[in-house]
Amino acid sequence: MKFEDVYLSSLGTFVPGLVTTEQAVESGWYDADTRTASGLESVAVADSLSAPEMAVLAAGEALRRSHHEPGDFGALFHSSAYHQGPDGWSPAHYVLRNTLDTPITAMEVKQGCQGMLSSLVFAAHRLVCDTRKSAVLLTAADNYSAPLVDRWTTSRLSVFGDGAAAAVVSRGGGIARLLSVGTHSAPAMESLHRGSEPIFPPAVTVGRPLDYEERVKFWMDEWAKGNTPPMAHPGEVLQAALDEALEDAGITAADIKRVCHPSATLDALRDQFLDPIGFSLDKGIWEHTSKVGHISAADVFIGLEHLWSTRKVGPGDKVLLFTGSPGFEAGVAIVEIVAEPDA
Repeated sequence: MKFEDVYLSSLGTFVPGLVTTEQAVESGWYDADTRTASGLESVAVADSLSAPEMAVLAAGEALRRSHHEPGDFGALFHSSAYHQGPDGWSPAHYVLRNTLDTPITAMEVKQGCQGMLSSLVFAAHRLVCDTRKSAVLLTAADNYSAPLVDRWTTSRLSVFGDGAAAAVVSRGGGIARLLSVGTHSAPAMESLHRGSEPIFPPAVTVGRPLDYEERVKFWMDEWAKGNTPPMAHPGEVLQAALDEALEDAGITAADIKRVCHPSATLDALRDQFLDPIGFSLDKGIWEHTSKVGHISAADVFIGLEHLWSTRKVGPGDKVLLFTGSPGFEAGVAIVEIVAEPDA
């Protein structure tokens, strides 16, 4: 999908205090050899500050940086990967009430770690279709300091971090212009993220912990029995999404200055994502992601704010954002930086 007049007007982030992986090893939370292999230095931990509250903080920063007034906004899209609060309650409207406080639609986008990137697409489509409003507010947040999650061992591919990101999407200029978006999915891989876990009753209702490694073990055992998992390489799915985005943007991979990727362990980041699409580690944001952990849907937008605010990218530079979600689906956005941060 190609876009002509859609911008990231502003960005906002909230990243709580960091807990070092060394401290995690000393406390018995994280295996020492796993820590060494991961390359991860620290992880953001919010303790009892809820995800929606962090989203409000990030949104406040984005709104202060934006030139838009509340009346300019036509919608709010809030993304998350984990539970946000009481069942039957709307975290999106909580964020709306505590930010814009205007009577517009607010909805939650539940697409795992790809939710905020997909929300960017929804926002762009809305701006094209609704000329009465000139902006959409995006937020994403998660807090994994919950009883049924062990952030250090739930997944061997990453350590879960807490935090939030926000973006004002606009027709009126800003930090970066959205050039294109590409997506691709491999729906046969759906069962990989489910394993042997029953669909009903939902795990959280019976006190079952979130454990991706248990699901991996199920499929490894099935493979040993001769039952091949429904597997495609994540890098191949990502490449298909990238090809679409590059073609629509009218550029090549060589034109990309930097890459905003999810936080993952060093081997997973290289083997599953960067190497298959032909980008080196120094093109990415490892210096950032290795310090904050995997902040689900907010990851790559926190990464983009890091690149922009530290002046690692400037006007004219093309930046690739990519992420993925269970399903398996990969999403790519290409933006061109059009402004420098204030002094």
